[in-house]
Amino acid sequence: MRLFAAVLPPPEVVAELAAEVDKLKRLPGAEGLRWTDRPGWHFTLAFYGEVEDGVVPDLSDRLARAAHRTASFPLAVVGGGQFGHGRALWAGADGDLETLRLLADRAEAAARKAGLPMGEHRRYKAHLTVARSRDAVAVRPYVELLAEFASRTWTVGELALVRSNLPTSGVRGEQPRYEVVGRWGLGAAG
Repeated sequence: MRLFAAVLPPPEVVAELAAEVDKLKRLPGAEGLRWTDRPGWHFTLAFYGEVEDGVVPDLSDRLARAAHRTASFPLAVVGGGQFGHGRALWAGADGDLETLRLLADRAEAAARKAGLPMGEHRRYKAHLTVARSRDAVAVRPYVELLAEFASRTWTVGELALVRSNLPTSGVRGEQPRYEVVGRWGLGAAG
């Protein structure tokens, strides 16, 4: 299974972001970007790649402990930016980013302890990808418009383990399908 740990924004925040993305899609050149569908909007905490079925129970137990040790925290989708000269356009985050980073570190540590190779540790950068491009794209107008965006703040109360099912049809524009395979409440009550 191709898995990652994530924070999933609630439906009302997704709706607010969708209205903003609709504005972005009306900018000149927007058809040159591959826009991520709503089910793909999440803050990835740790990407695990292909995980053997036999490892999933241990990983899940460790993620449950990581969630239990992390208090719930406020978060909002705010602003945006780009990676790779326009190859990825993203919305950012605001709120208790230290706790978000701590949860990301714990999600990565859970995988390492479960025996998954995680590569080199990098400082976590909270982002939610809204569009991608195979080629470098001038995304300044998109980033400027995103800079004005701020969703409502919500309380992050759970950690999710998500399965990513990559497109197999070969149809241009087909999106991955995401399936939540585990959820754990944050904090002592989780």
